[in-house]
Amino acid sequence: MSLAALWAFAAWVTLRDGLGLLWANTLDEKISRPTVSMVTALQEERRASLIYMASPRPPQRQALLSARTRTDAAITKIRSSASGNDVSWAAGDSLKARLKQMLGAMDGLSGDRSAVDARRVSRGQASTGYDGVIDTAFLVFNSTGAVLNDESISKDSRTLNAMTRAKEVLAREDALLAGAIAARRFEPGEHARFVGLVGTSRFLDNEAAAELPAKDHARYEQLMSGPTFTRLRALEDYTIQRNTVRPPIQAADWQAAAQPAQDGLEKLVLTGGDELVARAKPVGIGIIVRLLLAGGLGLLAVIASIVVSITTARALVRQLERLRAAAWELAEQRLPGVVERLGHGEKVDVSVEAPPLQFGTDEIGQVGRAFNAVQETAIRTAVEQAELRRGIRDVLLSLARRTQTLVHRQLTMLDTMERRRDIEVKELEELFRLDHLATRMRRNAENLIVLSGALPARGWRSSVPMIDVVRAAVGEVEDYTRVTVLPFGPIELAGRAVGDVTHLLAELIENAVTFSPPDTVVQVGGHLVANGFAIDIEDRGLGMTDEKLAEINARIEDPPDFNLQSSVQLGLFVVSKLAERYGLRVSLKRSAYGGTTAVVVIPTELVVEESDRVRVAAATTTRNGLEVRQPTAVGAARSGGTATLTAGGGTGPQQAPSAPALVAVPPPAPDPAPQAPRAVAGSSGPPASGGGAPEPGLPDGQDAPPADEPRSHAGDPSTPSGAGGGHPDPTQPEDQPPVPDMSTTPSGLPVRVPQANLAEPLRTDEPVAAAEPDEPDDPGRSPEEIQRIMGSYQRGTRQGRSDAAEALGNRAAEGEEGQ
Repeated sequence: MSLAALWAFAAWVTLRDGLGLLWANTLDEKISRPTVSMVTALQEERRASLIYMASPRPPQRQALLSARTRTDAAITKIRSSASGNDVSWAAGDSLKARLKQMLGAMDGLSGDRSAVDARRVSRGQASTGYDGVIDTAFLVFNSTGAVLNDESISKDSRTLNAMTRAKEVLAREDALLAGAIAARRFEPGEHARFVGLVGTSRFLDNEAAAELPAKDHARYEQLMSGPTFTRLRALEDYTIQRNTVRPPIQAADWQAAAQPAQDGLEKLVLTGGDELVARAKPVGIGIIVRLLLAGGLGLLAVIASIVVSITTARALVRQLERLRAAAWELAEQRLPGVVERLGHGEKVDVSVEAPPLQFGTDEIGQVGRAFNAVQETAIRTAVEQAELRRGIRDVLLSLARRTQTLVHRQLTMLDTMERRRDIEVKELEELFRLDHLATRMRRNAENLIVLSGALPARGWRSSVPMIDVVRAAVGEVEDYTRVTVLPFGPIELAGRAVGDVTHLLAELIENAVTFSPPDTVVQVGGHLVANGFAIDIEDRGLGMTDEKLAEINARIEDPPDFNLQSSVQLGLFVVSKLAERYGLRVSLKRSAYGGTTAVVVIPTELVVEESDRVRVAAATTTRNGLEVRQPTAVGAARSGGTATLTAGGGTGPQQAPSAPALVAVPPPAPDPAPQAPRAVAGSSGPPASGGGAPEPGLPDGQDAPPADEPRSHAGDPSTPSGAGGGHPDPTQPEDQPPVPDMSTTPSGLPVRVPQANLAEPLRTDEPVAAAEPDEPDDPGRSPEEIQRIMGSYQRGTRQGRSDAAEALGNRAAEGEEGQ
């Protein structure tokens, strides 16, 4: 490249002179000759304009229009030739500026022509407008000669320009006298100006003739001594001597002398220009020949150097190509593949994934050995980082599981304390607050489990009403009293998704409550849509910008890998992971109240519109072969609370063994203030702080210990009460029992509610037992059968408690060993 650069510089120095001569030919054909034609046309138009202003008659008008037509054609030609690429290459900055000035002066001709047509100016002023345009053309002539580097050719070019200038002065003299003859008088000062123009023309002719080449000078002398210029000089002298107001000569005599003289001068200039270009071409060709001879040897040397370089460097290039291919393979295939396999938990052998490559013993080989070390270090580092991340996830998961176990035990203890009969109202309120705090602690522990990539292990065997799922999510929010749950209808959620959907809704409701003013409410509603069931969580906060909403929606739709450096918006990451696990669609949008609305669309396969509850048939027997006795009527408690059928035989509404409905249990105190959320299993298992997936050791048909049951509001006026999600009648007095909805018994008979249709004075304080329908005489169970039933029931409950305690003890022991 260095040799090529030196050769190119030497060639350009030699070529520049030849290009200058060739560019001179281009400028002569495209600029000089068209400009000469334009100047001649302008001179004729100027003469016709002055004659028309002196004698505005139709013949003069027609001559003026013809002259303008020729001028416009010449201007169009010069504009076209000046815009070519060859002129742009040949012209320098100075010539380009002169051309721009000349073209701008041409644009002003329209104003001068309008003044001539209206005869608003004098003949002298009209002539001055044309003189200005022609002067810019002479500046272009001078600039075209500047591109020549040959001094003799440049000198001859300047001489021809001077001769052209002398012709212009003669043309001005002709126009002035022709106008005066047509007007039959000189305007004030015109005769003196005519005398000055005659003197200037003769001076320029003589000065230019002194510098002309021999051939051109001979032609000039022949022209000046001929009859044309002899007659012209005589008429000029006669007009100068006869200083009268009226010109002393006739128009025909003057035109017969002036026009041939101008034509002779123009022919002399064009002939000299042709000879100048002809002299420049051989010079340029000689320079190019010398360039080829001198530059050819240098070019051969450059070519030889290139061949030698390619030959000697080919081996090195091949080695470098191998090294480059290995680097690309490491960066694009092997290293990403190793990282992906490590992410899937596979074992990676560094020696197999980073085999050493052989590149020889020279300098390239040394670079190859360094690359071998680099790739081995990169893969080993990737393996170590993956193992470190896996270890951190395991630590998070271990801590979360231990915390979950401790919170579960805490909730169990709180549930036992809340169910004591001798508890005070104030103590019960405090226990409810602790219960609510423990529920939120459980959600934080489950967040760690989700971040570690494991399952929180909360699930239900059967579907759960959607209203209870939402209430349980609200119960895990700190400021749950600000949340209003709207009616949901008879919609249920598949049991396998209850725990995670509750967790997801709790995170979204927590965000809505946190990022909205404390005096506003958060509304949670739901409705069926074409693709499933949609839950809307709407707050009335400040909202977010469209860019921020789009960013968050993109992160939810395509959650990135969890990064330990991402300490903010962990709840958003948890929501995205839970939504991805069950195919939920979560999106944020602007709320009509200025806040934000979170929309959760649960897919159809997780939504149950009508629960297929399993009814116990009349002929069903227990596992021990005993017949199940069917109830015939259900009494309603006066206080409107929900009672469960316990082992002690307490009365209350009985339910078929179906999905674990989540029942909101209000505090026993009459204090109307909202209490902490509580929830118990509706039919299977003892009442507790929560219920979840079955655990080992429990008999079939019983729920797991209350580790992960959704906890819903109790006493919260913003949420519907009762297990079914219905709303209490606000007009019904508190001291009167509500009229329950009619339902049927498991055998299909209608349920009779005592005192439901009695007038107020006829009602008694004590509940009236439901009357049994007339049935055939039933001898009842024998004492032996009752003994077997109670014994079986006692053994089953003891065995279940024992297995549950043993399972909890094993998990606690494992947690202590992990620590």
